[in-house]
Amino acid sequence: MKTLIVTALVLTLIASYLFVPSLMAEPLKVGDPAPTLKTVDENGKSIDLGEELKSGFTLVYFYPKADTPGCTKQACNLRDEFTAVSKAGIKVFGVSADTPADQKAFKDKFKLPFVLLADKKGEVIKAFGVPLRGGSFASRQSFLVKDGKIVWRDLKAKPVTQAADAIAAAKENS
Repeated sequence: MKTLIVTALVLTLIASYLFVPSLMAEPLKVGDPAPTLKTVDENGKSIDLGEELKSGFTLVYFYPKADTPGCTKQACNLRDEFTAVSKAGIKVFGVSADTPADQKAFKDKFKLPFVLLADKKGEVIKAFGVPLRGGSFASRQSFLVKDGKIVWRDLKAKPVTQAADAIAAAKENS
C-alpha cells in the first residue's frame, strides 16, 4: 500500500510539472508585436518596455538566474562584444526572475553595460511566452525586436555566441 501511495504521489508531481501552463508557454513568433508592459530594472527604476521596444533594434534575452555559470557567460559575452553590438544599433535588456538587488549585484560584479530587468513576478517572461524551468527559472531564450515587432528569436540561445547571433540577425533584418 505504501508503494502505491508513493507511486501515485510521484506521478502526480510529474504530471503537475509537465502540465503547468507557464511551463508550456508558446514563445512569441517572428512577426508578433513586442509586449507593451512596465517592469523594473536592477535599480528598481520603472521601465516602460513598450516605449523601449518601439524603435530600432533591441535584444531581449532571458536567462535562468543571475551570477550562475551559464548566465554569467552569456552576460559577459554581450559585455565583451558590446562595442560591436552597439555599432549594429542593438540595445540590450537581460531578463530573469531575480530581484532588483540580485540583478544590481550581478551587473556591478561583472561590469555589465546594459540594463537588467528584475522580473520577480514573471510578467515579462510570461509576455514573451518564455517557458519556465523548475517552476521559476526562465529558459535561455533571446528575441530581437525591431520597431516593435519580433524579427528573430533563438529558443536555445547559446551563452558564448549570444552577441554574434544577435548581430547576424540584425544584419539580416536591416
